Amino acid sequence: MAARRTATAAAGSGEDTTAVELDELMPWSVRPLRTGRSWVSGPDPAALRARWERLAAAEGTEQERLFRPSRSRTPHTPAAALPGRSTGGSGAGTTTGTGRFAREPGACPDPVRILHGPFDEQWLLPDHRLIDAARPELWRVGDERQLFAVEHGYVPQAAGPALSVTHLLPDGHSPAGRPGRIRPLYRRPDATDPNLAPGLLDVLRTRLGPEVRPQSVLAWIVAAALPAPSGCRVPLPADAEVWAAGVELGRELTRVQLRGARGGERPRLPGGRRPYVRAALPVRPTGIAYDAEAGALVIGDGRISPVEAGAWEFTVSGVRVLELWFERRAAAAVGAVPEGADADGLDAVGARGWTPEWTSELLELISVLTLLDGLRPRQAALRARLERAEVPLISREELRAAGVVPVPASARRPASVLGHQEEGPEGQFALL
Repeated sequence: MAARRTATAAAGSGEDTTAVELDELMPWSVRPLRTGRSWVSGPDPAALRARWERLAAAEGTEQERLFRPSRSRTPHTPAAALPGRSTGGSGAGTTTGTGRFAREPGACPDPVRILHGPFDEQWLLPDHRLIDAARPELWRVGDERQLFAVEHGYVPQAAGPALSVTHLLPDGHSPAGRPGRIRPLYRRPDATDPNLAPGLLDVLRTRLGPEVRPQSVLAWIVAAALPAPSGCRVPLPADAEVWAAGVELGRELTRVQLRGARGGERPRLPGGRRPYVRAALPVRPTGIAYDAEAGALVIGDGRISPVEAGAWEFTVSGVRVLELWFERRAAAAVGAVPEGADADGLDAVGARGWTPEWTSELLELISVLTLLDGLRPRQAALRARLERAEVPLISREELRAAGVVPVPASARRPASVLGHQEEGPEGQFALL
């Protein structure tokens, strides 16, 4: 039984009568991280280390002020170690404590790379005592084979992708709109137990061929997902040729977003047309603009070109990605503190101007957005094919008849990780 489109998409919502909710395809999801204090993450790992050192050296009420306590965390709150983080080691930056920070902060742990919202790779101090809600279930399944699908905040009429995919730990931050959910591809480490509705692969293989794998389902979702107020929706074709085209496109979109991880190549523009720094960027830049005639980014007296208009105009949830990325680093370069934070608090610690690393990251981000923008016509063509009446879709009714939906409650909960020992608060161990 195949469904055909019976109604047009709701105005501005991307929602239709035949697409299946992503929540029914990848049922286990995790809410965004909640750090509780802005100083535990940022674009500069050296600044994070400096913040740790100042906090660890402070005492009493001064440490309390710098820490910025919340109901979940204070300097006197013990916490379990984050999964995958070593405890009790001997090298600086290799250990994370589980006792009270005020009593025994320990050495500064090595900052870890995270994805702070869409396309913004930053750093995080991986100490559970500093983070209100670190979502340890994500850390538990994150390894060299895991991928995360991250839904973007829904904004009516906004252009841009409905979700992104990353190999890094995502914090799920949304630049606008209500943050979406984080959906790991696998429920257990080592690429075991796919986070797919039970029975879904069987239906897809019957309809589309035996070569359907969890990775190809994720690739299709990346290519075809539609934004909607209640969460992403995904049309599932019953046509093997349409499926293959979408999977190929989704794999290319994923490859670009992974930026060379998982054995891929770093993003490169065709024909050797890559952006270069034509004039050095200032140490403490205050603004960014786009020179459309010259095809250049203008940052103070600095210039980067060539930059395609599509990269500059690339938005997520209605927010321009390059502009937001720059604003965060410009603020860090001058030691600006978030609204409501102390002017002499930890957010202002470690500012040392614009770094060479940021310039390299900016050049790569321009290439990433240029490549993604270049794939938009293929995405538009795929969605147009799915909207035509002659393309059959796998309906929710068919999934219901096959027992795929409704999804069992057990598939929405984290899988147990047997035999994995983790350190709890105050050094107590638990077997998960």
